[in-house]
Amino acid sequence: MMVKKMKSTKKSQLTAEEQALVDAPESEYMDDGQLAFFKNRLIELHDTTRERIRKAKEAMSIAPDLSDLSDRATWEEQCAISMRIVDREQKLLPKIQQSLERIRMGTYGYCLETGEPIGIPRLLVRPTAEFCADVKIFKEMKEHLYRS
Repeated sequence: MMVKKMKSTKKSQLTAEEQALVDAPESEYMDDGQLAFFKNRLIELHDTTRERIRKAKEAMSIAPDLSDLSDRATWEEQCAISMRIVDREQKLLPKIQQSLERIRMGTYGYCLETGEPIGIPRLLVRPTAEFCADVKIFKEMKEHLYRS
């Protein structure tokens, strides 16, 4: 089966290593080299996410001495936004761990629903992807229908 290339992955935006992954033959899909690349990317993503969470929490813990009510309201709104970002990033950490576990188990890069390859371009954009693009689109459409 030929894996579709996503339009958002333009050659000029890719590093040489990423371009080599995209250009690799299908027979090399999720071989040891590709798995090592994504394992390193996921570990790096985990570390940078944890660091962003730490910095955001640290910034929120240092309350400035604001006597002006509008300045205080602005700071509180910024804290609320930061808390939403921290919450979203904290939800990413388990997904990264699950992806690393799928690498260990040998199932990384394959759709959890169909077993088909997710595709290198999609994994470069979202290394925690669990579903191929077609399944994900269908799930999002179904979710949208039930929310309406």
